[in-house]
Amino acid sequence: MTTRPAHPAASSIRTTPEGLLWEPSERWVRGRKGDVTVVDSRHPVLVWEPHLPVPQYVFPHADVRTDLLRPAKNPPTGKHTGSRIFYDLDADGEVRDNAAWTFPADDLAGHIAFEWFLRTDTGLDHWYEEDEEIFIHPRDPHKRVDALPSSRHVRVEIDGQLVADTRDPVLLFETSLPTRYYLPREDVRLDLFDATDHSTGCPYKGTAEYWSWRGEGEVPPNILWSYAAPLPAVEAVQGRVAFFNEAVDITLDGERLDRPDTPFSRMLRKGRS
Repeated sequence: MTTRPAHPAASSIRTTPEGLLWEPSERWVRGRKGDVTVVDSRHPVLVWEPHLPVPQYVFPHADVRTDLLRPAKNPPTGKHTGSRIFYDLDADGEVRDNAAWTFPADDLAGHIAFEWFLRTDTGLDHWYEEDEEIFIHPRDPHKRVDALPSSRHVRVEIDGQLVADTRDPVLLFETSLPTRYYLPREDVRLDLFDATDHSTGCPYKGTAEYWSWRGEGEVPPNILWSYAAPLPAVEAVQGRVAFFNEAVDITLDGERLDRPDTPFSRMLRKGRS
């Protein structure tokens, strides 16, 4: 999760009166439900809604199997920036409610959007940009994710107890998020944590596994994570572990860092309650 993207003024992004940002994409995008290709487009459009930090695609009608769409039986209200026209998807022997919709913006007339199954309980199963499968949401072309090996000194404490100390971190810089410090496992007191069955997916990094603090104190669950098989762009973090800066005390080169306030802060507080 990120804050709303800060796009360069000279970019091709345009704004609708409804507050949507949109930009044509040159990527070949396909979406499948089971064995059925529902979307096959070489002219997708990226759309940012005012209340969502990540983009989504909309597609020209001609690039969508509209014969598989039915007017929604129970369309939602107050979802997707004023959208009132929703569709149920009937494909591969299953009906998924409210899997697609249209935005009311004139600029996006003739285009259809789809939910992504891994973000909700509806939508399509698999998405591809060119021949690479992508997950959770489309990747933002205005966002960077860089994983850089470093020799900086990183210490992590929880309730005053030292749980990690290393001079061999990998710093992960991701647009609109605080720097994350990926640490060698041998420099982390993993004996103080228990593995959980929680996992998350990221279109930039891959699938993460989690650990929770075994000790006392008001510490949220799933505070520590790792990517066993990260995507190639961040291969340097493979097998390393990182903490939520929002919930632990990190000292970098002798300077105690402030805990950042991010959308993850609210998620962590909710998990602790």
